[in-house]
Amino acid sequence: MKKSILAIATVLLTLGACTTQGGDNQQAEATIDNGQAAIENIMTRTSIRKYKDQPVEQEKIDIMLKAAMAAPTAMNMQPWHFIVIDDKNTIDMLSGRQPTNAPLLIAVCGDTDKTTMPDGKSKLPDFWVQDVSAATENLLLAAHAVGLGAVWTAAYPNMERCAEIANVLNATNNIIPLAIVRVGYPDEAPAPKDKFKEENISYNKFGGKKE
Repeated sequence: MKKSILAIATVLLTLGACTTQGGDNQQAEATIDNGQAAIENIMTRTSIRKYKDQPVEQEKIDIMLKAAMAAPTAMNMQPWHFIVIDDKNTIDMLSGRQPTNAPLLIAVCGDTDKTTMPDGKSKLPDFWVQDVSAATENLLLAAHAVGLGAVWTAAYPNMERCAEIANVLNATNNIIPLAIVRVGYPDEAPAPKDKFKEENISYNKFGGKKE
């Protein structure tokens, strides 16, 4: 199924490139190649929980954070904050009941102080969850793209867990940990799961079939 999805995507990208005004073949080919690489990155990403004893370079940390902050955000409020953790003692404290040998953690948090509307009065208090979730997925994909492995470990909406994390990280009340992403060089190679299921798709209304 994964190969068929990639094949369909390749055809669509090819058609799009062929209809590009100007007929620049090199640009069209680059568009196809970039599109294929992006789709392949999405389709082959999987959760990694075992890591090599190798630190993550700052350059790659910067790439992941830039990718995370390129996520869509309601009203461009960007209600996120990222706490990068490479201190072993802090990593151990944050691991809780699931110890990890990850050399790096990134706490992806919502900042409720950044949810105020332009009028300075009203807020969008719940939209930060969507924005920060999108940022977390971008971070995971960027990690995979630069040869790292990562796994999303949830905090929100378990407020007890959020409070534990916030306490360890000395976070103020406006900073709510959504997730902690464990990052490192993979020391395992699990096969990506094929999660595509036709029964999870409807057309025009719930339960509607494609005509």
